[in-house]
Amino acid sequence: MTPLVALRGVAKRHAGGTLALDGIDLAVGQGDFLALLGPSGCGKSTLLRMLAGLDAPSAGTLAWAAVDARSDLGFVFQEPTLMPWASALRNVALPLELAGMKRREAEDRAAEWLARVGLKGFERAYPRALSGGMKMRVSIARALVTHPRLLLMDEPFAALDEITRFRLNDDLRQLWQAERFTV
Repeated sequence: MTPLVALRGVAKRHAGGTLALDGIDLAVGQGDFLALLGPSGCGKSTLLRMLAGLDAPSAGTLAWAAVDARSDLGFVFQEPTLMPWASALRNVALPLELAGMKRREAEDRAAEWLARVGLKGFERAYPRALSGGMKMRVSIARALVTHPRLLLMDEPFAALDEITRFRLNDDLRQLWQAERFTV
């Protein structure tokens, strides 16, 4: 099977000279759920940023199975990165509206995804009124509302308590099993 994305000999040297990655070979298949493991500072976030197109490798290649595959992804960062002046509903609807969807349709789909991540009833809540776990759920809903083929997650549960982290891990696994996107 052709991988969704294949990395061959990927390296990244930052402007200051630090070698973050070197000789990375990886093939990610459609529907895979995989984790990059390593200590802090080993280049996991750098690799995810390159996959997202937010950074370029210094050497090697990233080959995508389809021309539009790179634009068909969602990214959940370590921090929720929510707009504080917008409700949970408006935060989740944003990528749909930026893609040209009418506001009402975008909000309907955003409400559906908020419910799917366990936030039904919190559509009108602002980030300041949400717990850390709830903010991460909004971020996950925003990343999934466009139905991406690839979901990149950069340690989004690291700052959460153990109970919330386990719950979000289980919820994410259930969403993945239902939707079969690549994580």
